[in-house]
Amino acid sequence: MPAPHNPFKAALAAQNPQIGLWVTSAEAAMAELITSATFDFLVIDGEHAPNDLRSLRDQLMVVEPSDSHAIVRIPVGEAWMVKQVLDAGAQTILVPMVDTAEEAQDMAHAMRYPPHGIRGMGASGGRASQFGAITDYVQTANDQVCLVVQAESRKSLENLNDILAVDGVDGVFIGPADLSADMGYPGNPKAPEVQQAIEDAILRIVASGKSAGILVQELDAAAHFLKLGATFVAVGIDTVLFAKTVRKLATDAKALV
Repeated sequence: MPAPHNPFKAALAAQNPQIGLWVTSAEAAMAELITSATFDFLVIDGEHAPNDLRSLRDQLMVVEPSDSHAIVRIPVGEAWMVKQVLDAGAQTILVPMVDTAEEAQDMAHAMRYPPHGIRGMGASGGRASQFGAITDYVQTANDQVCLVVQAESRKSLENLNDILAVDGVDGVFIGPADLSADMGYPGNPKAPEVQQAIEDAILRIVASGKSAGILVQELDAAAHFLKLGATFVAVGIDTVLFAKTVRKLATDAKALV
């Protein structure tokens, strides 16, 4: 029995647009609730959310049987983190702050078993292989893992063409917040210079044949980037959505008194 099919990787290869949500609540119960919305993908955030390996695993467990595909963003591009998250059952990994082709290549190698990479042979005891029930996991897993790297600095955009040339990188995700800060506009990703840099990067990614992704929080922005050719677009953040809704409800309810 081979490794499970990765529908997100297949969608990127076919350039089928995917709509997703950022999940920062770090709670499996909330992740399970969110799966009822049937987003194409959910980014389980290990960089800025209070997740550890166990909470990432628990969220993978509830997302896996749903119609949504789980993408795990690790805190930093370290091979040991990639190893642990893959063995916990993730198939798609998002790596922040990838500035060079060498860094991208290191992550591509970390994702794959030898002879194409350096992933350790320990999946038989973990969720990735259904605890050994997937007998051909090691032989077939390389074809189903998906690597997305984040370009979120001026340096990464300068090296974007080289990053896109790395075999094993399925997509490049633009990080507007960090990019805006690096460009001298902290907290202002809508600055014209930042938006121009983002648009140029997306067009370059699309022209390379790889997939471009981005996180926005307005549907008008999502429509704009989809029109430019972005393949995977996250349209919100769970905790932000909840905070806005609960605050509005409290304000509106108190106005009744």
